[in-house]
Amino acid sequence: MAFNPLNWFLGLFSLDIGIDLGTANTLVNVKGKGIVINEPSWVAIEKRTRTPLAIGAQAKAMVGRTPANVITLRPLRDGVISEYDITQAMLEYFIGRVHQQSIVPLPRPRVVVGIPSGATEVEKRAVYDAAMSAGARVAYMVHEPIAAALGAGLPINDVVGSMIVDIGGGTTEVAIISMGGVVVSRSLRVAGDELDQDIVEYIRSKYNLFISERMAEKAKIAIGSAYPLKEEKTTDVRGRNLISGLPEAIEISSIEIREALSSSLQVIIETIRDALDEAPPEILSDLLDNGICLAGGSSKLLSLADRLANELHVRVWVAEDPMTCVARGCGLMLDYMDQYSSFLVGIEREPLR
Repeated sequence: MAFNPLNWFLGLFSLDIGIDLGTANTLVNVKGKGIVINEPSWVAIEKRTRTPLAIGAQAKAMVGRTPANVITLRPLRDGVISEYDITQAMLEYFIGRVHQQSIVPLPRPRVVVGIPSGATEVEKRAVYDAAMSAGARVAYMVHEPIAAALGAGLPINDVVGSMIVDIGGGTTEVAIISMGGVVVSRSLRVAGDELDQDIVEYIRSKYNLFISERMAEKAKIAIGSAYPLKEEKTTDVRGRNLISGLPEAIEISSIEIREALSSSLQVIIETIRDALDEAPPEILSDLLDNGICLAGGSSKLLSLADRLANELHVRVWVAEDPMTCVARGCGLMLDYMDQYSSFLVGIEREPLR
């Protein structure tokens, strides 16, 4: 495509945006400003008309408390769009909030959106169309592990191999990167949501108590761990007793939460092991020196890095502020698009300038 002077001129003034469109949280990185939005990917809609009533943190606070005419939902599942119109409305809201910060009207922005590396062509098209309909001047996509590696500061263009494991809400993305390309990748739809569901099922089975996924998430954050703790902890969970039908609160321990999480964590470990098994010996040698980097909100599970290091016999470390790695990486794609253009995927792009 020939150089478009209009797009280049508009790019001098637009607030270009990098978006981590996550199953659990959506983060928006504005070029030159950093992360300006970090909110839950929840939307409250009117049941009959499907009109959005609240988006983000306000909508999440309504979960489980709405009247019959209001539904709260997450428009993304397993890292991809499941409710197109609602996702578009959510993106419009977040992009609009970015533009409200300016005192003068601005051109529509260029947008870079992170997508799972296992996304199908249909899923990629849905993300692209939603971003364009939400107000983007031009939309690009980048695989989430690449964006996470950039955001974590890994030298993805170097000859030396690097490995990123991005454990989000809907997917776990594994990638081994060297010389500006992906050597091995895996995309697994087991991540934070699956861990929460494991806790729900464990407590239902052991205590005949039905708790919400939000309550399970709170317990996971409060006392969840991948390895035994020096001092085990306890927390209260509340729900409905399945026998009496009445509300009930029980105390559970970090030992029980760890038992509930064990099977899904083992699936993640085996996926990483499988990727390592496919990597060339030279890159394995690099990883012994550089280790494996963890990113994503679920990588903050206590002692997860220690568990992985023990199982895989490689040093494992957690990136600084792991939850924002993908959004920061999308921002870097905008800053250095000429340098990282080979990582953009999917749709025909405007000329890079």
